Amino acid sequence: MLERFVDADIVDPKTYANLPKMDALFAELRRNSPVHWTQADGYRPFWALTKHADIKVVERRSDQWVAEPRSGLFSIEHEQRVRALTGGTNVIRSLPRLDDPEHRIYRSMTEQWFAAASVKSLAERVRGLAIESVDRMDELGGECDFVRDVAVWFPLRVIMMILGIPSAEEPIMLRLTQQLFGATDPELQRSRGNFNYFETVAEYNEYFSALTRDRREHPRDDLASIIANGRMPGGELIADWEANSYYMTMAAAGHDTTSSTIAGGLLALIENPAELAKLHESPRYFATATEEMLRWVTPLRQFMRTAVADTELRGQPIRAGEAVMLCYPSANRDEDVFDDPFRFKIDRSPNPQLSFGYGVHLCLGLILARMEIKSFFEELLERFEGFELAGEPAWVETNFVGGLKRLPIRYRAKRGVRPPRVNQTEAAAACPVDHSARAAAT
Repeated sequence: MLERFVDADIVDPKTYANLPKMDALFAELRRNSPVHWTQADGYRPFWALTKHADIKVVERRSDQWVAEPRSGLFSIEHEQRVRALTGGTNVIRSLPRLDDPEHRIYRSMTEQWFAAASVKSLAERVRGLAIESVDRMDELGGECDFVRDVAVWFPLRVIMMILGIPSAEEPIMLRLTQQLFGATDPELQRSRGNFNYFETVAEYNEYFSALTRDRREHPRDDLASIIANGRMPGGELIADWEANSYYMTMAAAGHDTTSSTIAGGLLALIENPAELAKLHESPRYFATATEEMLRWVTPLRQFMRTAVADTELRGQPIRAGEAVMLCYPSANRDEDVFDDPFRFKIDRSPNPQLSFGYGVHLCLGLILARMEIKSFFEELLERFEGFELAGEPAWVETNFVGGLKRLPIRYRAKRGVRPPRVNQTEAAAACPVDHSARAAAT
């Protein structure tokens, strides 16, 4: 039987900023208590699921395991605050927090934008932004905090390009995203109060409500216009709360998970120089390296689901109304699925990582995220070499979505390699979105 202190570690944001501790905790749970009844002070009890197969079972059977009323790991105090503010269980009605038929309705509004044909039409624009980011590293003269100076900006600019938000507002979006996902991190949180998360959501709502009004009056060829003018089955416009939640999902989750993977992926390459050398020498590995970075980093720490009827997992009875926590970092280190799971291998195949989730809630932007990660590292390794740490890395203290918050590095430019700089505005004008491709995707 595991010691009770393990339960506190499962919910503690500090656990997820200490990777050796997190890995050891989940490895112990996988061995001795893979379906673990968790009772931590300040939280309603739940079952922690740490095995890849069990998480897939839950995600596959969305009719038996639902997002409402407990889609994420929140304290009792947080849940009470949400109920007082909204009368419900969620302050943000994002896609992973919705069940069918609502989930299917809202997902269909933007699904065509993230289909393979539409994303392919964005490739040159994404590539231009990747080149700009690598140019920035050149300007920094061989040393930078890779997270602060590079990794957080590239995916943010991609998402803002798609949404149609002016680049001048990038600092606002970056601050709000970091405050939202860093609400439990002393360095990133908005304030020291218990409800700084709600203050950030309120500012997001104010910003995106203005965006909705603008796109309804002046629709454009961008994702913000699609969301703002989305229609429900009865023909009515999407409600402001749902629209704002949609924007937050795209602007925050679509940015933070990808930037965390890029930063964590570079750290993994630095810590595994043989793999870095292999990637330098063999460009054919960029696709599999992207998958391994996603597995290795696993920016999404958890979602929760609730049983609608009495059932069991791995022989453990679970009653109707009890919640399970889907521990994705544990699933991506499961010894039953991954050979040598604590080794970073850029040519790992097969690689059934669950960083994008699984089943009906599979990440809407997975094709775009893969494109961004692959494009960035292709440009980075074309231009630079000699990567090494210039200080201690640090991770965000969060039990939801997060990764590195600091990654000081040194690097040097390859001799004789300096491609022309690309202005993103010019690249966007030269490579407009292919409407026919998007139409074909539907």
